Amino acid sequence: MSRLAQTHGLTDVQQEILSTVRDFVDKEIIPVATELEHRDEYPQAIVDGLKELGLFGLMIPEEYGGLGESLLTYALCVEEIARGWMSVSGIINTHFIVAYMLKQHGTQEQKDYFLPRMAAGDIRGAFSMSEPALGSDVSAISSKAVRDGDEYVLTGQKMWLTNGGTSSLVAVLVRSDEGHPEGAAPHKSMTTFLVEKEPGFGEVRPGLTIPGKIDKMGYKGVDTTELIMDGLRIPANRVLGGVTGRGFYQMMDGVEVGRVNVAARGCGVAQRAFELGVRYAQQRSTFGKPIAQHQAIQFKLAEMATKVEAAHAMMVNAARKKDSGQRNDLEAGMAKYLASEYCKEVVEDAFRIHGGYGFSKEYEIERLYREAPMLLIGEGTAEIQKMIIGRRLLEEYRFQG
Repeated sequence: MSRLAQTHGLTDVQQEILSTVRDFVDKEIIPVATELEHRDEYPQAIVDGLKELGLFGLMIPEEYGGLGESLLTYALCVEEIARGWMSVSGIINTHFIVAYMLKQHGTQEQKDYFLPRMAAGDIRGAFSMSEPALGSDVSAISSKAVRDGDEYVLTGQKMWLTNGGTSSLVAVLVRSDEGHPEGAAPHKSMTTFLVEKEPGFGEVRPGLTIPGKIDKMGYKGVDTTELIMDGLRIPANRVLGGVTGRGFYQMMDGVEVGRVNVAARGCGVAQRAFELGVRYAQQRSTFGKPIAQHQAIQFKLAEMATKVEAAHAMMVNAARKKDSGQRNDLEAGMAKYLASEYCKEVVEDAFRIHGGYGFSKEYEIERLYREAPMLLIGEGTAEIQKMIIGRRLLEEYRFQG
């Protein structure tokens, strides 16, 4: 275990799980990550290994075949996996958001049908809120669901769907005006549908098309796609929770889990960047001594390590707050904001320590430099997090005058 980012108070089971994941990352992910990333190749062997370890069922209750572990355990595993290759952590993140939403909000029939196969990794989850013209304004969703007998007909285009091609279950948020009068608050007329599909690209079921992978600057390997619905028919029993109009709240509950995940990813990438920087600083010599002995580099290393520690502490706090059953949107927003910003800064400092070699694709830091920016955007930008944080602070510190 590294000296940085220690987590106190873990059970023996948690420590054993983390030790197993860390060993897997060191042996199976880090040695191949950069090569696979440069080829933008889906890491099938790595995913198969995660399936064998039971990680797709990590947070799913034991009664459904999962390990029944906490959000904290999951976040710490994500931190380790992102330290190896951030894209792999993205593959399991959306899966767990959908599993969490099913566990918290699904009908008993939906839980019994989906969760055992999700725990085994036989069903891979993805979730979809964003649209091409949406940005952070979820209330502006234009995709629609119209009731037709015992089915709903879904039409619209979704965007930035992680695991869009490889998933077989997508939780899709659309507008459904049924039972909600015109002029009602937009978030009260949204519904989450559980859409089953075949993995792959093209028309993956009648009325549903996954056009292909979006070519990205970083975050490669994992497939990011669009999702086009054109007369997609979904049975009424695939409305999450069985009641329309609750989709916005269900998705926001899932996004809180996702924000802890993004914070954990930022911690993992920052840890790896520090490891690379501190190692290179001791190998590279200038003016007759290793650059680690120059005060300017020591200052950088000190700042990097402090940021890794601070981000990790906030991430752990947010996960523990959610595990306790308390509202954690403030803590999750703070953790996501701080960890993603610090990750960018730590990666850039490690890049600077590498000098010209950091610009070479032969060095791992080049990959991290392209991956870190995604964390500034995923699960809400820094500006969105600060809006959430500010509103919650005003609730907690309301002036009575």
